[in-house]
Order: sequence, then structure tokens, then C-alpha cells
Amino acid sequence: MQDAGQQTTKNDEQAIRDLVATWLSASKAGQTDKVLSLMAEDVVFLTPGNPPMRGRDAFAASQSSALGQFELDATGDIQEIKVLGEWAYIWTNLTVVMTPKKGGAPIKRVGNTLSILQKQNGAWVIARDANMLAVVEQ
Repeated sequence: MQDAGQQTTKNDEQAIRDLVATWLSASKAGQTDKVLSLMAEDVVFLTPGNPPMRGRDAFAASQSSALGQFELDATGDIQEIKVLGEWAYIWTNLTVVMTPKKGGAPIKRVGNTLSILQKQNGAWVIARDANMLAVVEQ
């Protein structure tokens, strides 16, 4: 029989899996507002060779630019989830394919992400994200 703590952890792990699935489907559909709702107001994204992207507004600006030029398709394979009270982390192997809307070869990026999540108002949100995707030849 599972105790309440084990059940809570299982529920939290499923909620985090649902967050990832929602993020991927909303990104593909161009639903930036939905994606923004899945992150903390003070979210920070770390990517190779770039300064930290801080806050929802910075993310929204980058998404607006990308979605204007590309169709986005992403898949994620969750490697690990660890829940630590009101905080959690998730390691995901991610593939993102960006296909230019005006034609041209798709750009494929593959790699790992490590995200730190926080439970805010009963829902998990991404607080920090280290994205280590690299372009791969198709």
C-alpha cells in the first residue's frame, strides 16, 4: 500500500509529464499564451552561446520572432523526474524541428534540457531551464 507521500509524488510526477506534453503541443500550435502560463514570471532560460533569457516577456518576444518564420515541431523523451517538496527537476532529451514557412531546409536541433520547476498556486511551472540543443545535419 502506498503512503500519502508516495501518492503525492506520483501525482506530481504525472502533473509534470502533463506540463511537458502541454508545452510541446501548445508550441506546435503556436499558442504562446498557453506556453507562457506554464512558466514562472521570473523564468530564466540558459542556451549555449547566448546570455540568459530572463522572464516571460523575453520568451514571448523570442517565440513571436520564431513563430513568424518557422513551423515548429518538438518531441521530448523524459529521462528523469525528481520531486523535492515544492521544487522538482526534469531531464528531457529533446528534438526540435523548425521548418521555414517560406520554404527551405528544416533546421533540426537535438539535445538535453534540465529544467527546475516550482509549484505555484498548486500548479507546476518552469522556473529555470538549461537547454543544450545543438543543430544536427538532416
